[in-house]
Amino acid sequence: MTFTRRRFIQTSSAMAGASALSLLPAAAKPLSFRFGYSAISWETNIEEAIAAGQRVGLPGIEPFRQNVVNYLDKPLALKKIMTDHGLQMVTCSNGGGPDFSGNFYDPAQTPKTIADHIKFVRDFIVPFGYCDHFKMNMGPRPANYDTSDEHIKVCADALNKIGAEIIKMGIKLAPHPHVGSLIQTEHETRTLMKLTDPKYVWLTADTSHLTLGGMDPIQIVKDYWPRVAEIHYKDAPRHLRGSKVVAVPRSGPEAGGHGWFRNLNDADGGGVDFPTLQKYLIAQNFKGWCVLDLDASMIPKGSNMEEVLKGNIKYMVDVLHVDPKTV
Repeated sequence: MTFTRRRFIQTSSAMAGASALSLLPAAAKPLSFRFGYSAISWETNIEEAIAAGQRVGLPGIEPFRQNVVNYLDKPLALKKIMTDHGLQMVTCSNGGGPDFSGNFYDPAQTPKTIADHIKFVRDFIVPFGYCDHFKMNMGPRPANYDTSDEHIKVCADALNKIGAEIIKMGIKLAPHPHVGSLIQTEHETRTLMKLTDPKYVWLTADTSHLTLGGMDPIQIVKDYWPRVAEIHYKDAPRHLRGSKVVAVPRSGPEAGGHGWFRNLNDADGGGVDFPTLQKYLIAQNFKGWCVLDLDASMIPKGSNMEEVLKGNIKYMVDVLHVDPKTV
């Protein structure tokens, strides 16, 4: 069975027990939002990442800057490859690649950070013609680990400046709270949202990172709903549902969440209540993207990311009652 390359559609609740790929109603109501996937695990082989997306039927791909280093000066060539495979670029995250500043807390470095991010949006994302937001991470935590309110203010000022420029290009700035990064806790996230201008700064809500940072991802989505530009679907260990503390260590490879992320279909997942979140997005008529933000640390031994994506898609079909057939 070939999954759609155009859109997933929502089945009626009466089909909750229906087989994943059979006997689904032809007239099911289309979702207002679409599903994509991250290209991060393919490193610079963005061409294979695109081909894999076509094979599993996801309509959108979200690379990082490091994934597209071979196309930074030729975005339209990459757009054509995506189009030829029936995919759209959701957006392209910052991160990686040459001569690009990612420091958001040091006032001596943020002028270059601001300029680099504006240039990246103008030169790479805007030429695609259909992207409406820029998902971005906010760089490392300070050397002593602790992020102060003054650090957050420096970050907020930088985001406001980037956002004020790229909104003129039709692009919303959507920062991503991320464990192990400058903004990871509930206090840091809420302070940042308070200090940034809603006219210029939105939010990428990653369900796993919010959970690992001691937050309720659904509550964060609801509290900042008018500013949510994108959702990342990624699970966390079941025992962390409702946790109010940062789960990851302060240093080492797990500080950024590796080893703590879970696929939607993992046996020990369940830290995120995806059925409730999905219902909320439908009720709110969400029109953005939900991205399966999965990385190489989530691939079981002997498997590959394409198979991992298939498992996550099966969860969406079986549990979230998403119909992957073409419309």
